[in-house]
Parts: sequence; structure tokens; C-alpha cells
Amino acid sequence: MIRIGILTISDRASQGLYEDRSGPAIAECLTEILSCDWQAVARIVADELPVIEATLRELCDVDACSLVVTTGGTGPAPRDVTPEATANVCDKLLPGFGELMRAVSLRSVPTAILSRQTAGIRGPSLIVNLPGKPSAIRECLLAVFPAIPYCIDLIGGPRLETHPTIVPAFRPKPA
Repeated sequence: MIRIGILTISDRASQGLYEDRSGPAIAECLTEILSCDWQAVARIVADELPVIEATLRELCDVDACSLVVTTGGTGPAPRDVTPEATANVCDKLLPGFGELMRAVSLRSVPTAILSRQTAGIRGPSLIVNLPGKPSAIRECLLAVFPAIPYCIDLIGGPRLETHPTIVPAFRPKPA
């Protein structure tokens, strides 16, 4: 079974003061995109660098998630530390993911330039930081997902299949 981590980073949601709508928005979007069987491994944590780092390590190393999608903590506020946590646990960063997500979001809001989404690889796992707003989550995930299955192929993860009418997965044709 393909396991995908969904990590919501929010002080209020982690304390039960706010309903997490972002994690479920990721799960809903992935259900729409993926045609293969998969299982969500969901977590909600506070905006605390050591806690985010530990949870990312756990989702990748212990729970064996080939893809971990985070939401929240990517802005410029002092407690927004998700990109730092991602960089601290990754072997390689993939800045093109953040560049594309910001470009797509700029079509909707001028404040997209304040977002610091990124992505990186930890062993056979891909970690992708998404914004916290559910509508932005869908917009960004649809934009970057064509590259995700091939990236996971390249790092030795399981083969993700998509519904090509929703998001065609790009894989180079063999020579």
C-alpha cells in the first residue's frame, strides 16, 4: 500500500481551537488526482521547529510515506518555520516546486510572493510544502503534481498513478 503523509502545521489546530480544513483538503485533492490505491497518514502539530522536524522524520523513516505533503507555516511570520524544518531533514532541496507554486498563486493574489513553500527529498521520500489555505492547496498541488510521480520513481519510491484527465503524470519516454 502506498502511504502518503499529510502534515498540518498549526498552533490552533494542534490545540483543538481551530478545525483543520487544510489536511482534509489535501486528502480530498489527492483522492481526486490518484488512480492507485493509497493510504493517508495524517498528523497535526504546532508551529515548533523540533516538533515539525521530528514528525517529518517519523513520516518518512518510520511510517514509510513515499510522499509527505505539509500545509501551513510557510509565510513570513516569526512562527512560520515549515521550510526550515523541511530543509533541516532533507538530503536535497527541490526549489522548483516552490517557484512554480508561487507563480501559480500570483495569478490569484499579489501576496503569493510572501510564501516560502519548498520541497525536498529524504531518502526515498518526497516532502512538499503547501500553503495553508484550502483553495491555494488545490491550486498548488494540481500545478506541481505532474512531476511528483516521476520524482518518486527516481528516488526509489512506489509507482504513483494519476487520473490523466485531472493531472497527467509526466514520465519521459524510454530511449
